Amino acid sequence: MAELKEGDKAPEFSLSSTEGGVVRLSDFKTKTKIVLYFYPKDDTPGCTKEACYFRDLGKKFKAAGAEIFGVSFDSLESHKKFIQKYRLPFPLLSDKGKAVAQSYGVYKEKSFMGRSFMGIERTTFVIDEDLKIRRIFPKVKV
Repeated sequence: MAELKEGDKAPEFSLSSTEGGVVRLSDFKTKTKIVLYFYPKDDTPGCTKEACYFRDLGKKFKAAGAEIFGVSFDSLESHKKFIQKYRLPFPLLSDKGKAVAQSYGVYKEKSFMGRSFMGIERTTFVIDEDLKIRRIFPKVKV
């Protein structure tokens, strides 16, 4: 798949949410902006710092008309513990099949301590009410 660029239509997704049910991107068309951030793993140092950043700025995102969603490969049970531990006021979505991370181009080869593996490259997408990608923040450093 070609790499996504700002201005592209955001790929549709349908993922299980910690708030119950399924979140579909198309459900937000004409309603609100979406901040969709992909992160590697619940309750790890960098991911915790990133989630708490979104938590702490949550009111500013709401005031700007944006909903926040975090996405990783973790289970809903893991997500719920992460939310409870850090009082995260937004839903986390489980992409256990990795299809959404692949469609957004964030499932990539990574390396750590000389070992290569496939995983999520920390990336944030801002999606407008027309479901177009307005901003991409790749390789986020926390």
